Amino acid sequence: MGRPHAKILICRGPKLGGVGEALKSRRIQEVVDKYGGMTDIFILCVGRDGNRGRRQRLDHIQNEFGNDHTFLAENAWEEIETWILAGLKLPGNWRWADVRAEIHVKENNFEPLAGLRGVADGPGGGRKTLGEEAAHNTMKIRRKCPE
Repeated sequence: MGRPHAKILICRGPKLGGVGEALKSRRIQEVVDKYGGMTDIFILCVGRDGNRGRRQRLDHIQNEFGNDHTFLAENAWEEIETWILAGLKLPGNWRWADVRAEIHVKENNFEPLAGLRGVADGPGGGRKTLGEEAAHNTMKIRRKCPE
């Protein structure tokens, strides 16, 4: 969006407690109320999780909150863990094409990597730690996941 070195902060509170909660308008409103005065862009990014109606729900959320704020809502085509992996250095024997094609990337790639990196017992099974690391490589993620 014209700022290649933008400061990206991951919402630390209120804790949303999973995708189901993150898609509830009242929960999103809590975040907007807390950070609205000091945030330029809100981005809600969740996994599609095989839910064909997810895009429509995200469009609704974008319209609902986009009037007063720049609010972008997106879903990873695969699981959100694919985007995290796109921003990380992967083990040498892993090919990105194989990771990208994997339907069960969370179970077959993300969880094993979190175990190898010693963060599987951390918040979100390593998603917090690895997600924050990947967030520093947004250009790499955008190259590997152009959608």
